Amino acid sequence: MTKTFLVIAAIVDLALAALLIGVSGFLFGSGPESMHAGGLLTLAYSAGVIACLAAPVIGYVFTKRGKVGAGLAIAWLPVAGALVAAMLPVPY
Repeated sequence: MTKTFLVIAAIVDLALAALLIGVSGFLFGSGPESMHAGGLLTLAYSAGVIACLAAPVIGYVFTKRGKVGAGLAIAWLPVAGALVAAMLPVPY
């Protein structure tokens, strides 16, 4: 059952990373619909994509070492963060 949750978390995290990469042009592109975001947002956005890619691997390592709860929590952390970010009000 634990491996199933880790595999599902890995799939969802990879899909979230693909979504973040897919919409990055609306934040950092040079087109008229872009927000022309600055360097700090670029750094935070890159850290989010890296977290989406690294979280399942770290969760799997924790699970292999016997810390199943911590491993599952780490693997699902980017999804929980995305859900919290989706609930934040729009600043405009």
